[in-house]
Amino acid sequence: MKYNGYAYIYTIGCQMNVYDSEKLALILNSYGFKKTNDMDKADIVVCNTCSIRHKAEEKAFSFLGRFAKIKKKNPHLITVMAGCVAQQEGEKAFERIPHLDIVLGTQAFSRFGQHIDAIKSGVQRVVDTKDCQMIYEAMPDASCFDENKISGFVTIMQGCDNYCTYCVVPYVRGRERSRKPESIMEEISLLATSGVKEITLLGQNVNSYGQKEAQMSFPELLARINKIDGIHRIRFATSHPKDLSINLIYAIRDLDKVCNHLHLPVQSGSNKILKKMNRGYTREEYIDRILTLKKECPNIALSTDIIVGFPSETDNDFNDTMNLLREIEFDSIFAFAYSDRSSAPAAKFSDQIDEKEKRERLNNLLQLQEQYTEKKNKELIGETFKVLVEGKSIKKRGGFEQTHKNMEQMTGRTESNKIVHFPSEHVNIGDIIKIKIKNAYRHSLWGHPVGV
Repeated sequence: MKYNGYAYIYTIGCQMNVYDSEKLALILNSYGFKKTNDMDKADIVVCNTCSIRHKAEEKAFSFLGRFAKIKKKNPHLITVMAGCVAQQEGEKAFERIPHLDIVLGTQAFSRFGQHIDAIKSGVQRVVDTKDCQMIYEAMPDASCFDENKISGFVTIMQGCDNYCTYCVVPYVRGRERSRKPESIMEEISLLATSGVKEITLLGQNVNSYGQKEAQMSFPELLARINKIDGIHRIRFATSHPKDLSINLIYAIRDLDKVCNHLHLPVQSGSNKILKKMNRGYTREEYIDRILTLKKECPNIALSTDIIVGFPSETDNDFNDTMNLLREIEFDSIFAFAYSDRSSAPAAKFSDQIDEKEKRERLNNLLQLQEQYTEKKNKELIGETFKVLVEGKSIKKRGGFEQTHKNMEQMTGRTESNKIVHFPSEHVNIGDIIKIKIKNAYRHSLWGHPVGV
């Protein structure tokens, strides 16, 4: 049925959730709900949730909880919890949010429309957390093309078969399954036609794309996407170290549109902890893959994920992680203190680490990494890079106000995912221009356009 109203979507969590929210917006638009950024204007409110950490989970409950009073004033407002927390909690979500209308699991998107119809026809509550082996396919259309959108996400696979002991993904997103390459190509071609210049391919472990289905490998998929007109840059996340093949390393080296950056989560530098996490590789194997990668792609930028304070992590285990940072010198890291997820096996592990100790270790890790990030950035001073212009920069750098009063400060990214600020009068969002780096900071670079 077609309705006439507005939908507000609040997204928590990873890039995959951002992508999923775009699909939810497409569904809502097909039912007559136009997307709005004004929450007070909405006839349906969707919170697309994340359960990877406790803080994200609580953020979802807090956001939806505030609608209790609003629902009393406007009983026709439809409230929806979607995504990972919805899949995890099911019926229990109503205990904390009694005014909730729909609990929509990660594999229930194809049935979202019929659930809206049910609520509109008088059904009190709907819960849908059924498993589905098929990936929901919805091609982008004009309703999801934001003005000046130059970067887009494309999910190429869903779920995970690795069962890391700290992770809830296999329980909330199901087993690993890959999309058909033809569908992926069609979606990326549509994005390119709309003006998108850069795409990021998403999956819990993109390196294992197509293996279960005996279809093309991930490097082969990259080679096909590399030929799509209009796409200038290809990124991907996330890669699992145990599946980083030599063919993928060659693809990063040889395919001109594949960016010179790899995010390769290590999680810990201790073999004991890696085994307890069920990561499937050792510290030595991880370092060996990095050395091969650096040999074939000497200028590659590397980032990683690290969990500190995993159950039974000793000072020696933590020092192994610190030493790994010293040995590899990542460009950047995403580091987190371990937090229990009730459905993950690690929640039942003994030897839990004190919260104060976790915070101290995390702070020490981040302080060490900041030295390497700043060092890496300063090594780029004097170099010239191609930068994809993303828009106006809010943070002024390089004495901008005094030296460039009549110019806009713009921002963009290099292939290696470095943020660059620069002054300019004659560039547009989506342009790819050369910037010579004049200064470097911990989290960004400052430069001047060359030949613009």
